[in-house]
Amino acid sequence: MAEFQVVVADPDDGTTHQFEIEGGDANRFMGREIGEEVDGGAVGLDGYTLEITGGSDDAGRPMREDVAGENLRSVLLTGGVGYNPTRDGERKRVSVRGRQISEATRQINARIAERGDTSVAELLGLDDADE
Repeated sequence: MAEFQVVVADPDDGTTHQFEIEGGDANRFMGREIGEEVDGGAVGLDGYTLEITGGSDDAGRPMREDVAGENLRSVLLTGGVGYNPTRDGERKRVSVRGRQISEATRQINARIAERGDTSVAELLGLDDADE
């Protein structure tokens, strides 16, 4: 059974919210790819739409949008997700995950693409005094 930690970013106010999901809610993410949209009801944000922006597996290897599938791939990178070169022209072969969410994925990064009628704070039961 799939189990994920979903980190949802709210671009309007710059906050992030973390959710642990499993079972049927986790199945809504299975087989989806980076850039696809998912119903926010899976994480308790009813009426919202979330866009998948990335993720990582249990070993911390990042998902890359330019790698097809769900498996590990060893790719030669010059920069971007998974590798930050320290010199001009530097390249490195790095193991990364493909762009598709699978059983091996542990963390999913997402952002709010479309807002619902109710605010995020109300849906999550957050008080303004806590901020």
